[in-house]
Parts: sequence; C-alpha cells; structure tokens
Amino acid sequence: MPAGAPLVLVHGGAHGAWCWEPTLPFLGARALAVDLPGRGGTPGDLATLTVGGCAASVLADADAAGLDRFVLVGHSLAGLTVPEVAALAPERVLHLVFVSCAIPPEGGALVDTLPASLRRLSRRAARRLGRRPAGFGSQLPRPVARRMFCDDMDEAQSRFVLERLGPDSLGLVTEPVSRRRLPTSVPKTYVLLRRDRSLGWSRQHAMVANLVASPGGPVRLRWLDAGHDVMVSRPRALAALLDEVAREAAGASGA
Repeated sequence: MPAGAPLVLVHGGAHGAWCWEPTLPFLGARALAVDLPGRGGTPGDLATLTVGGCAASVLADADAAGLDRFVLVGHSLAGLTVPEVAALAPERVLHLVFVSCAIPPEGGALVDTLPASLRRLSRRAARRLGRRPAGFGSQLPRPVARRMFCDDMDEAQSRFVLERLGPDSLGLVTEPVSRRRLPTSVPKTYVLLRRDRSLGWSRQHAMVANLVASPGGPVRLRWLDAGHDVMVSRPRALAALLDEVAREAAGASGA
C-alpha cells in the first residue's frame, strides 16, 4: 500500500501537471498532479479564470480520482489556490504544503507582493490587456524564463521546463484574495528554496509572514537548497520531504 496520506499536487503559473513528472517516481505516497483550467487536458478560459475556479477544479479532480482526504501541495502561484481549496473543503485537507508560494497580504493580490515599481507596471499592463492570457510562460523571453525557473538545472532539465511553459492569466495576478475562511486548525508547512531566483529568499520569508498573519496559527518551515522549480531540479529531495508530511498526516488523522 502507498505510504502515507495521498498527495494532490498543484502547479504554479505558466506550468502544468507536467512539472511534477520528475518527482512522481520518487514518491512513496499516492499522488495526483492536476492541471488547472486552461492547462493540459483541463478545459477553461484563461481570460476569465478566477482563483475560485481554480480551487473548484482541484476538488473536482480529487473527486474524480476518488480522493476523499489528502495533503494539498501548491507551488509558486498555487499559493493563491490551495488556501481556497482548504477553505471550501477543510474537512478534506489534512495538511497544506506551500513550496516557495506567493502569499499576498490578506485581501490583497499577488501584484501587491511585488516591488513598488513592478507593481505599478503590472497593474498598468493588466488594465491595458484585461484578463487575456499575457505576461507568463510562453511569452517570457527564453533567457528570462531560464533565469527564473532553471538556474540550478542541467541542460536536459532546462529543456524539459522551457519547452513546456505556457501562457497564464493576468487576472489571477490582480485578483484580491482572502484567507479568512481558512481554518487555523489545518496544519501548514512552507518550503523555502535557498536558490530561488523567481521568488527570492527574503520575499519567501515575507510570504510566510503574510500566511502567519492571516489566517494565523503556526506554520512549519522547511528548506531545500534548490531553485524555483525544485520538483524538476531536486525531485528526490522534494519527494522525501513530501512523503514525510504524508506519513505525519496519515498518523495524525488515523488514516
């Protein structure tokens, strides 16, 4: 039997379920990697996509896979989605794991976590472009994407990522989010990545502070010596960490 509680893995911006492929073979726990709407095989309009729509899609995929209770793992932009999933179905989420996730201040948007100059530029771009898919993934210059996602990778790993990046929606970047409905009783772990050039070390700590402030309650910190796409560059190390959480969750829940 699989070791520990099941894992539901949620990708970040410009990515899809494909990004977890290198990690899956190393996991002892059963794992489901989902595609959010508009990515992979999941239908959806990126121009109108919302955080609530992403959360509903995750729960629908968990239902289809027959997963009643699970550890929910988010990467990067999924820091918007996974708290909403837990708020919608707190009885189903055994543990929340944030892997270098963007966590806006309560009631704020992802854009609010950017430096002031980039914040102004992003809001201006969002107003100009509306909610059309823009500003992510396939539209990033390749050298920029390589620096953001692939800094600690070999050439084969870099190609794996760069050839699969896709567009995403600016609507998710500018949509205000709230975690007030997320119960403080849901255990939380934040995985810091020391070599992350997409979300730097100090910004990751700021994200943790936002999470601690709302909804409150303890957040356990773990760290890995890896870049932003740790599931590709350090799959064995990430799998070991996730399996540990899955075993703890199973023990705590009596599963």
